[in-house]
Amino acid sequence: MKLGGMMMRLAAYDYGTRPTPPSSAELADYWRPYIELCIERFGPARCMFESNFPVDKMGIGFAALWNAFKRIAAGASPEEKLALFSGTARRAYRLSLIPARRAERSG
Repeated sequence: MKLGGMMMRLAAYDYGTRPTPPSSAELADYWRPYIELCIERFGPARCMFESNFPVDKMGIGFAALWNAFKRIAAGASPEEKLALFSGTARRAYRLSLIPARRAERSG
């Protein structure tokens, strides 16, 4: 379950009518019920936070978006946070981590 895309124009809230972008705290409060329900139903091992940048920048900055996700996940265990922020995506997309030495040689 990809947890994101909520800044899209077709989302239930019209962010474009605001005089300033919402803060990460406002976004976390607004999105929390939806995101927590998904995590509850699917589990952190089957959920991943994601963004639709550059499209999302029409309503929020990259840092504020990810800070909203961090606020929502604040009560999660370290293992759950790892799954939500990277582990599930690595597994779903079959990505592997490149050891630092190997990355330096290939760069």
